[in-house]
Amino acid sequence: MVSVGYLARTIEEAGIPTVAIYPIAFRAVVEIMRPPRALLSPRLMGRPVGHPGDADGQRTTVLAALRLLEEARKPGTIAAL
Repeated sequence: MVSVGYLARTIEEAGIPTVAIYPIAFRAVVEIMRPPRALLSPRLMGRPVGHPGDADGQRTTVLAALRLLEEARKPGTIAAL
């Protein structure tokens, strides 16, 4: 999970915007790690986008991540579902 934040920063340095999705239980770690943009999900670790077959929940998460990508005004922005 920590490597995702570092990878996101490296991708951002190449000019590609990113949003990392983490379980909300890891908020403290995300605040320390400070990925460029982070979306905290109430879902289980290993399934932060949603359960298999839950198209509505997955759509909600992906749309929230895309909104964060558009609306975040500063690096290190953290949003929650």
